[in-house]
Amino acid sequence: MPKDTAKSPPITPELLLHGYAQGIFPMSHGDPDDEIFWVDPTDRGIMPLDGFHISRSLAREIRKERYLIRVDTDFAGVVRACADRPETWINAEIFNLYMMLHHMGFAHSLEVIEGNTLVGGVYGVTLGAAFFGESMFSRRTNASKIALAYLVDRLRWGGFELFDTQFITKHLASLGAIEISRREYHKRLGRALQKQADFLAQPPEEVSASGILQRNTQTS
Repeated sequence: MPKDTAKSPPITPELLLHGYAQGIFPMSHGDPDDEIFWVDPTDRGIMPLDGFHISRSLAREIRKERYLIRVDTDFAGVVRACADRPETWINAEIFNLYMMLHHMGFAHSLEVIEGNTLVGGVYGVTLGAAFFGESMFSRRTNASKIALAYLVDRLRWGGFELFDTQFITKHLASLGAIEISRREYHKRLGRALQKQADFLAQPPEEVSASGILQRNTQTS
C-alpha cells in the first residue's frame, strides 16, 4: 500500500496568533521545505520589564547616540538579518507568515541604523499586553543590547506586562532575563492577554539616550 503522504494543514497568520495565545510558538529546522513545528518549553525565558539591566559599559554606548533608532521602517530587513546565520529556524514559510502578521499590525520591529545601514534589531509579535520576542541580530558591538534597551522602554510606555524571550541565553541573562516554569508562564500570559497595550505608543518624554537611562532604574 502507498505511504500516507498527507501533511498537516498549512499554518495561517490566524493560526499563528492562536498558537501564541495558547503559549506555544513556531520553529523549523531552517530548510526551505521543512515543516513548521510548535514549541512549548518546560522552562520559559522572560524579560521582566522592571528588571532590565544596563551595565555601565552599555550605558556609555547608549550615551554616545551613535545610532538612529527606528520602529517598523524595515521589518523585512530585520527578519532577513535574523535568519542570516549558519543555523536558523526561519525558513521561507516562517518569513512569509511574519510578514503577513506585520501587515496585519501584530508583528513589529525595532531597528538600529548607522548612516543608512541596518546594523542591529529585534522583532516580535504583540497580543494584548504581551510581547513575544522572536529574534534579534547585531552587526556592530552592542547593537542588539541597545535595541533591547529601547525595546524595553517602549514596552513599558505602551502598557505591556509580559516580554517573552522564549529561551534563556547568556546574552539575555546578562541583561536581566529570567527563567520561569511553563505553568507560571501560562498564568502570566493569561493575565497579559486580558489587557491591552500599544507598541506604537510614544512616551511623554523624548525617546533619547538620556531618557532611556533615566527611566531605567536597573543601571549599575
